[in-house]
Amino acid sequence: MRVVAKFGGTSLGSGDRIERAADSIASTVDAGHEIAVVASAMGSTTDDLLEDITFETNDADRAEIVSMGERTSVRMLKAALSVRGVDAIFLEPGDEHWPVVTNELGEVDVEETKRRATALAGRLDGVVPVVTGFLAEAHDGTVTTLGRGGSDTSAVMLGNYMDADEVVIVTDVEGVMTGDPRVVEGARNVGEITVDELRNLSFRGAEVVAPSALSYKNGHLDVRVVHYQHGDLLSGGTRIEGQFESLIDMRETPLACLTVAGRALRNRHGILADLANGLQADEINVDAVASGMDSVTFYVDEAVAERAEAVLHETVVSDETLSSVTVDDPIAAIRVTGGELPNRPGVIQTIIAPLAEAGINIVDLITSATSVAVFVHWDDREEALDIVQGRFD
Repeated sequence: MRVVAKFGGTSLGSGDRIERAADSIASTVDAGHEIAVVASAMGSTTDDLLEDITFETNDADRAEIVSMGERTSVRMLKAALSVRGVDAIFLEPGDEHWPVVTNELGEVDVEETKRRATALAGRLDGVVPVVTGFLAEAHDGTVTTLGRGGSDTSAVMLGNYMDADEVVIVTDVEGVMTGDPRVVEGARNVGEITVDELRNLSFRGAEVVAPSALSYKNGHLDVRVVHYQHGDLLSGGTRIEGQFESLIDMRETPLACLTVAGRALRNRHGILADLANGLQADEINVDAVASGMDSVTFYVDEAVAERAEAVLHETVVSDETLSSVTVDDPIAAIRVTGGELPNRPGVIQTIIAPLAEAGINIVDLITSATSVAVFVHWDDREEALDIVQGRFD
């Protein structure tokens, strides 16, 4: 089995934790597995270095300075492995075997990085490379970085390009939890989660795996998150399943758009529950929900629009904060899904600008971390779908 293990700053935050990390790596080697290691800077070293740069400096010098945290970590971890009888080497930018290369735009040079990662994988028999996370090297030898969460990106990228069986992210959390254990009681570990679920959580505050790293995960590469105290790199934690799929599709059947208006709706606690519970009681499925300052809109299948209107109307007449319910149909829903959407500045403009140029009115636009749903009138659906597909293809 071939494993890439990434140790975060907390898991390398002291001499004792470095020894713990070295023990888990040595155990993996003793079990007959190939392993490459990606190391973050110890503790908060990178943040501390960035705070200390209070003077004017260029990007190249800044990258050299902040690289010192990772450069220290790999030397310490290599030394700890050596005393355990593990044949380890450390790799940093400038080394002839360094794998992660960026182009003149600062983006990963995929072809060259794949070539170097493949060569590094060929050296894993009996040797453990300890690679500085977060860092990269430009073609001219300049040190560059992969941005926030770059060590996670380094690990999953190398796991992909080195044809690893698994990437293990060693951090200070018990994998993905059902809630923040510092806030809610009874939070427990989630055994499995999809990349799409985790990406949405990551972009909404969950600090488990850097969102930029997940785009390098393919369907054949397992990724797990384990706590540094766990000790076993090959079990436990949360397994991240699947891979991002870029998809543009259109709902086959029309929707109805039901809007409930109310002058104080935004200040009335429980109003959304009252409206949604009424639809649930009548077994009406809600395809999407959008809310405004004084209104909330439910999208349901057009075939149940009359029932849905009657249900919502009952709530409207019984609640003095609500004014009216209206129905607009038929509506088409076109959804753009892809793991890279959050990293594409102007992606919303890419979708709506050509629709506006074609004179197509957008009824609604609903976004999440990894998808955009565009609602247009049913008669405009085919033209709108062709336009959106053309822009993304």
